[in-house]
Amino acid sequence: MCEHRSMQFSYQEPKFVELLLYVAERLRCDRAGGATKVNKVLFFADFAHVRRHGRPITGAEYQKLPHGPAPRRLKPVRDRLVAEGAAELHHEDFLGYTVNRLVPLRPADMSVFTDDEVATINSVLDDLAGLNARQVSDLSHEEAGWLLVDDGETIPYEAALVGARQVATATSRALERSVAERYGLGHAS
Repeated sequence: MCEHRSMQFSYQEPKFVELLLYVAERLRCDRAGGATKVNKVLFFADFAHVRRHGRPITGAEYQKLPHGPAPRRLKPVRDRLVAEGAAELHHEDFLGYTVNRLVPLRPADMSVFTDDEVATINSVLDDLAGLNARQVSDLSHEEAGWLLVDDGETIPYEAALVGARQVATATSRALERSVAERYGLGHAS
């Protein structure tokens, strides 16, 4: 009998809080930098870090929603930041759409991140710069994790390894095969 072990990571709320503040600050001048784009940057940062380093930055759970992945803890964390006076929530009109923008009132504490985590975060932000919320959402719909699960379900971190274009290590190839078998997908070897 085969045993399937999934990638289990601890949720690190202090890192999630600081990542949320940092991403919101970096997207402050981005006209499309509202909740949809913030959600996708958080997702892409955590999942890109799994691809590159075998672990996420925050360990947050991401769920499949119609407009793409979103962290389950986003709303309670955002609301707490607003209640504590660490951020404000602004509602702005942009091309006929309401942009719900988190505006930090304090800088993110970047000391909670390793150098490789900061590099991943900045790489994701740079890669998504200039894309509007619809484009970023559409891009997230191409991710294996979003395709694997039904609406409302948690996207497994293992999905970051399915179809990843990085040079695969023996461990990541084994994990990719396991995930592909579990979900009935083909895989590259």
